[in-house]
Amino acid sequence: MARILLIDDDTSLREVVSFMLMEAGHEVLPAADGQAGLDRLNEDPDLVLTDIRMPGMDGMEVLKHIVEDGPATAPPVIVLTAHGTVKQAVEAMRLGAFSYLLKPYSRDELLLTVDQALHTRDLEQDNARLRRLLKDKKADSGLVYRSGSMASLMEQVQQVADSDATVLITGESGTGKELVSRACHDLSSRYDQAFVPVNCGAIPAELMESELFGHTKGAFTGASQASIGKIRQAHGGTLFLDEVAELPLALQPKLLRVLEAHQVDPVGGTSPIDVDFRLVCATHRNLETEVAEGRFREDLFYRLNVLHLDIPPLRDREEDIGCLWDHFTLMHGGAGVITTKELLAELAQQTWRGNVRELKNINQRLVLMRKSDTLAVADLRRLAPQSGKISPAVQGTNINTDEGSLPLGPLPSDGLSLVEMEKEIIRRALVICGGNRSKTALFLSIPRHVLIYRIDKYDLN
Repeated sequence: MARILLIDDDTSLREVVSFMLMEAGHEVLPAADGQAGLDRLNEDPDLVLTDIRMPGMDGMEVLKHIVEDGPATAPPVIVLTAHGTVKQAVEAMRLGAFSYLLKPYSRDELLLTVDQALHTRDLEQDNARLRRLLKDKKADSGLVYRSGSMASLMEQVQQVADSDATVLITGESGTGKELVSRACHDLSSRYDQAFVPVNCGAIPAELMESELFGHTKGAFTGASQASIGKIRQAHGGTLFLDEVAELPLALQPKLLRVLEAHQVDPVGGTSPIDVDFRLVCATHRNLETEVAEGRFREDLFYRLNVLHLDIPPLRDREEDIGCLWDHFTLMHGGAGVITTKELLAELAQQTWRGNVRELKNINQRLVLMRKSDTLAVADLRRLAPQSGKISPAVQGTNINTDEGSLPLGPLPSDGLSLVEMEKEIIRRALVICGGNRSKTALFLSIPRHVLIYRIDKYDLN
């Protein structure tokens, strides 16, 4: 059953209680005073029963020692008291005791209270074990690397993870900034709370305020119901602002106020709401340059740049390419697929302007469109352009695609809008890929649903 430490200076009472507990199947560790009881804590009792009034060290001191100086998994404590010291027993519970028993107490009352304490302890231990398992599982960040530079970065992540200070992650597009941000969350004490990612560059400026800060019902046209916003969704957890440099200038002071006051003002709201979250930001831009050119507030920059993590580009860590390639091969259903040494050497020579994301896309293309279970340099030349060049086998058209470009020819004298340019690029990419939408999405390094949305938007069906 359980090992119970019983501390009481009354010899006869100690013997009676010991008999009751042993009769119920428990092992009893008797102690005649507080100091003797503390000396037996190294025998790892599951529960402590202690009288309050004892000569020398009393039960309150024993309790304080167990709660404050004892192990993290300290045993629950039940205090034994006479009617005249009920107030002191209540104070003991405030300090961390599980419960108290008034003398004289019956056998049933004693055993019921002991069972409740042991059951609560079991639940707490199970909960702690599950939390550790969850943390261990989530601590696997998904980052695959062998290079010293990435190992050094992950050491920094472990150092900063359990702080609530704001983290700014920088690095080129495709280096894995969101994975690093998730590692910061998963290794923190907030790992079992929400991780809320927001891509500041993907949300229209006019919707960004309500998306982040929330809004009340009827706050603006179309606000048919209230929304708590991303910041409040992250309460207790982590808010990740990707591409934070794209945050509209008008909203930056409002974010600064949230960080300083720990309160958020919903659009249309009448009073601020308290929030508790950890902020992690990322950008591929140089924020100091953005500040110098007036596109980013200097005070917000310093508020975000408390802990700085910079992710090296893939071209500066060749030793990661092989393990990343093997990882992506398995991810894309390539179990049993062999990659030749020549292909790995060829991959190591690429410039990887799109970094790990580009490597992942090329791997997916080769694995899904392979002709055999051996991937060779010929497959790379056939399906994925070397150094960004488009393979003639993929082109299937006379369009000039040297250096991976999709030239639009001479610009009109009145210019060309960004929308028209995007439409033309997608149209020509569809031609290059023979109208195959999956291939076109891979070719443009965008999700298939994003491509389909733009095809419908520009009526390119």
